[in-house]
Amino acid sequence: MSDKEKTRAKAEQAKGKIKETTGRAVGNESLTAEGRAEKAKGNARQAKEKIKDVFKD
Repeated sequence: MSDKEKTRAKAEQAKGKIKETTGRAVGNESLTAEGRAEKAKGNARQAKEKIKDVFKD
């Protein structure tokens, strides 16, 4: 399950980065903010999984 969550975190980060970049390119501040939020959510999920890995050992 941990690998699935890590993959999900990476996907969220990538999706957020794409939205953020697209928003900047077209001048859509709302899309840029949405991308940043999604990327932050992915970062938080990844951090959670790393913490779980530390306590797993």
